[in-house]
Amino acid sequence: MAEVSPWLTLVGLGEDGPDGLSAASRAALAEAEVVIGPPRHLSLVPDAGAERIEWPVPFADGLTVLDGLRGRRVVALVSGDPFWFGAGRAIAARYEPGEWCALPVPSTFSLAASRLGWSLEDTLCLGLHAAPLERVRPHLAPDRRAIVLLRDGDAVRDLARYLTGVGFGASTLHILEALGGPRERITPARADALPEETFAHPVAVALAVVGEGRVVPVTNGLADEFFESDGQITKRPVRALALSALAPRPGELLWDIGGGSGSISVEWCLSHPSLRAICIEPRADRAARIGRNAATYGLDRLSVVEGAAPEALDGLDAPGAVFVGGGLTEALLADLENRLSPGTRLVAHSVTLETEALLTGAASRLGGTLMRVEISEAAPLGPKRGWKASYPVVQWQVVL
Repeated sequence: MAEVSPWLTLVGLGEDGPDGLSAASRAALAEAEVVIGPPRHLSLVPDAGAERIEWPVPFADGLTVLDGLRGRRVVALVSGDPFWFGAGRAIAARYEPGEWCALPVPSTFSLAASRLGWSLEDTLCLGLHAAPLERVRPHLAPDRRAIVLLRDGDAVRDLARYLTGVGFGASTLHILEALGGPRERITPARADALPEETFAHPVAVALAVVGEGRVVPVTNGLADEFFESDGQITKRPVRALALSALAPRPGELLWDIGGGSGSISVEWCLSHPSLRAICIEPRADRAARIGRNAATYGLDRLSVVEGAAPEALDGLDAPGAVFVGGGLTEALLADLENRLSPGTRLVAHSVTLETEALLTGAASRLGGTLMRVEISEAAPLGPKRGWKASYPVVQWQVVL
């Protein structure tokens, strides 16, 4: 295969403009035929005679512009380190390794840590400039630290209101504006006492969590109160057993058939940031509720398909695991056997005798393990207490 030489150079830019650039970055700018970047970045770099193009909005449109520039010497101006919540991932996914190279400068995360004396290995780093603020929710616990990138100055106030609303208003925010440049400013404030002033883009917030808000546990089997539900929910102990049987692995996709409240899918996604889930739910009200439960934790990796299986499964990405919380039929099982790739893990639950018979027959034919779970909880019984039993649940777990 012929060797490919880079035509595209990603030049990381700090707020000090060209003053902080390496010799390699300066040379790339001097030799460029085209310089493309956001208006703010272009304003930081002196005009050396190259054609200058403003990166369009939305971001994806700029990738199409780059396609048309192949064969010319192109410099794309990016913020800091393009592979720290930056443009690097999209570029690397679109072009062959030999077509591009990257010349980063210190990221906002590195600059923030150096200003505050925080060790990055102990600090959560999140890019929320194009993601929901709720993504921080699972990480909120006393004494935790996080550095988050935000879309603009208004988002600082949005973040402060959000933290206050979930019980962490006592948290200290360090509002970091234009780090590394002449406009650099660091403003400390409590989330629930943010000063009435304007914060300028580019902006990040370093967050030291304090408060009495409810902490989301890091183990599977969250309390049912963590989810909005109409009663159609896999209860906490059974959910923990289901997730253990599903055995999430990094990078996998789950099909949650008959999602109900979406609690299985939510906890699947919370297990690891690379996990995705698709909930298939025939009822519109429950599909909407699943969406709200996902939004509570900023899980845009969880999507909802409103419809009934197996028809609603057509066209979906292949899963690593499938959960059927109820309503498994012979027709659906036959479809899954034909549709799913070998090695897919299937976990199905039953609370009815009819579905239990189906699971028993399927286990005899396809193998796997069967488990019957009976759970009782203490409840008032007259002036005293007694055990109140839930319906037994039969779980079938198999690798197809």
